[in-house]
Amino acid sequence: MKKTIIILGSGFSSLAASCYLAKAGYSVTIFEKNATIGGRARQLKKDGFTFDIGPTWYWMPDVFERFFSDFGKKPSDYYTLEKLNPAYSVYFGKNDFITIEDTLEKICKAFEKEEPGSSVKLKSFITNAKSNYDIAIKDLVYNPGVSPLELVTPETIKKLNQFFSNIKKDVNKAFKNKRLAQILEFPVLFLGAKPSDTPSFYNFMNYADFGLGTFHPQKGMYQVILALKSLAEELGVTIKTENPVDEIIVSNGKASGIISKGKTYSADIIVSGADYHHTETLLDEPYRQYSENYWNKKTFAPSSLLFYVGFNKKIENVDHHTLFFDVDFDVHAKAIYDNPKWPEHPLFYASFPSKTDTSTAPEDKEAGIFLIPLAPGLHDTPELRETYFNKIINRLEDLTSQSVKDHIIFKESFCINDFINDYNSFKGNAYGMANTLLQTAFLRPKLKSKKVNNLYFTGQLTVPGPGVPPSLISGKLVADLVIKHH
Repeated sequence: MKKTIIILGSGFSSLAASCYLAKAGYSVTIFEKNATIGGRARQLKKDGFTFDIGPTWYWMPDVFERFFSDFGKKPSDYYTLEKLNPAYSVYFGKNDFITIEDTLEKICKAFEKEEPGSSVKLKSFITNAKSNYDIAIKDLVYNPGVSPLELVTPETIKKLNQFFSNIKKDVNKAFKNKRLAQILEFPVLFLGAKPSDTPSFYNFMNYADFGLGTFHPQKGMYQVILALKSLAEELGVTIKTENPVDEIIVSNGKASGIISKGKTYSADIIVSGADYHHTETLLDEPYRQYSENYWNKKTFAPSSLLFYVGFNKKIENVDHHTLFFDVDFDVHAKAIYDNPKWPEHPLFYASFPSKTDTSTAPEDKEAGIFLIPLAPGLHDTPELRETYFNKIINRLEDLTSQSVKDHIIFKESFCINDFINDYNSFKGNAYGMANTLLQTAFLRPKLKSKKVNNLYFTGQLTVPGPGVPPSLISGKLVADLVIKHH
């Protein structure tokens, strides 16, 4: 008889794990607390507009290809990808921006225009980043974080010094132009920590950005979730939505089932893709691996204040992805990591998917997604949300020389309280635990419980870390461990 597995949550890591486990012959059921699947990658539809609630960047296409190829499939079997050109633009002041196009050659020209001689340095920087990408993404991140020896390879020994320097130091050593330096520091923000706290080795994110490029799945990132759902169901996975898990049952030191909505469901193995900290609260205290003190001491990736806005006209002078770096990045970063508070002058990011994808907004209208990174755990009120919306919309108008405020049909917001309510997110973090030196690989929370047999974890608080591609990989890693032990 097939062993039964219950998976908590239906985000990228849970869905990926379900596919691998079902393929290996287990009977797999996913329990999802919300009405729709996807975890943080859900979707909002309103008045003919469609918004990705969570991730909006599609980077590292090779990771998605590798995932689907494990099942004899391709991403194109499920959704259509378009490489964006431009990938994104970055505003530094009024009508003052740098555009990052779709090839390294074009990006070199943009750098050269900004700082003569910088293209040579950029090519060297990206060559090193590609070398790190080949080591990290094709090899290292597919290790389960069980032993420090996973990091010791002939290639990593040669790059040992890169684990003890940081991105900020390296970028500023090579590029004196502050604007170019900020663009090169930007990709590591996806890893959840300040560039000054992120090991140099992680510059592989710059290769993901400039070397591989930025893509958009037609109809939005939610199409990737639907692809995973379709694959999982093809493999026999059952998905139960609106089924929050209230307790993980432990019998004789083994996870033996769950309680959801008052009903008990037995299982041979439990895998949680829900928030790691929250999952442990579903266990009696003796079975928890990590204390509240442990979680409080960790460096968490930011939370976010997000707005989903329908405009009754096309927004000008912006691209599909547009970054607004017209204020001091270091001051904002301190408000996230060093002295947590609402930033007085926040950087923000805006996505206008309807620039590329007509399915996301009615004709002659524009869908806008706005994001301000915030420290997790801040006080979150409707009044603060409104204050910050006005801050960024006023700056958008000024920097891009147009009126937009009077053209808003509606806006919805999502912030710390929503991350907690919808995802049981620790302190309302948006991206999980940051990839700092002391929170890398085997130093992250473990995939396999040390205290409860047959209990496993996956997702952005364990290995390899935050982001969509790492979540897919995390699903594979936990499935491999389950298959190895059972």
